[in-house]
Amino acid sequence: MKFRVIYQQTSNHAQSPIHVVEQTRGREVGWINRYLDREYVRRLADTTLRTYAHNLLHFVRWWESVHHTGDIVEGDLTESTLLDYVRFQSSQQPQPSACTINDRVAVADRVLRNDFPEAPYQIARGFHQAFLRRGPMGLGRPRGAMSRLRVKVPKHNIVPLSVNEVARFWSSFRTSRDLAIVSLMLLQGLRSAEVLALNRDDVLLSEAQLRVRGKGNKLRFLPLAPETIQLLDHYLRLERPQPCTAALFVLLKGPARGARMTLAGLRSLFRYHRQTTSIKLANPHRFRHTFASDMVRAGMSLPALMQLMGHADIQTTLRYVQVTPQDVYLQYARAVAQRIRPLPETSS
Repeated sequence: MKFRVIYQQTSNHAQSPIHVVEQTRGREVGWINRYLDREYVRRLADTTLRTYAHNLLHFVRWWESVHHTGDIVEGDLTESTLLDYVRFQSSQQPQPSACTINDRVAVADRVLRNDFPEAPYQIARGFHQAFLRRGPMGLGRPRGAMSRLRVKVPKHNIVPLSVNEVARFWSSFRTSRDLAIVSLMLLQGLRSAEVLALNRDDVLLSEAQLRVRGKGNKLRFLPLAPETIQLLDHYLRLERPQPCTAALFVLLKGPARGARMTLAGLRSLFRYHRQTTSIKLANPHRFRHTFASDMVRAGMSLPALMQLMGHADIQTTLRYVQVTPQDVYLQYARAVAQRIRPLPETSS
């Protein structure tokens, strides 16, 4: 029995366009699709629904390999169902990352609790941890809570690119389109998906602003750096083919000339220039991290940086802020210079 994710456009605004079906007969997996429909009614973005669908696709494939069916009966759920799922993923080769395991388990846990509220509570000693949850702004008495079933995620520090690495990587590009894409990541801190989702009317060159749709379709306006304005203007006037789609960044060559640039095309572009410049760490998200680090070093406040990067929580912004030994030394030297006072002159 095989399963897959399908996308079908529908006029029913209460039904998700993304569903999981059995591949041979086309029969829908009811318990998964009911959850996707509920999340669609909540106005979640299609990208989020697609992520949930693929996570649940992995779970239902594992469930079918154990129970020989894609359907779930409440009596088949035990206290160790999700723990068995974690063990299965940990034994796979290549082994998925801890973040991937946690995302899959979290989505499966939500679906099972929504569809089967009377099922046994998932208990795994050593994986759960009790903690006190405070109310908003620290008001009220803390309440006891239990963490979700999850594996430990190793701390991953992303080191921003140096000035020389950025200069070498930048100099390898030839078209204004490619330079504008890198500029939006490096000087505006955009995600790769946000860059590819931009349309022509999102660029307000006369106002030096950019309209960006971030995660969850959240809209924000960003100021454009003068260098980015110049590159975008040159690309729009001289390189962007006509006629083409409403997309801002389109393919410049080939039979699909004028079509929206895809994520696979962007990855291929960066892969080629990494090989050309021998800068193995140059990827779209590292440019975003470099932008955040540069803004912090320039003295920008964290709330302002949070708005620029489109974060819903300032704790997410703090993950991008890495203090290097050089930063520590500069702060130390500045503090020492302020503390040291010249000795008063003594009369002989």
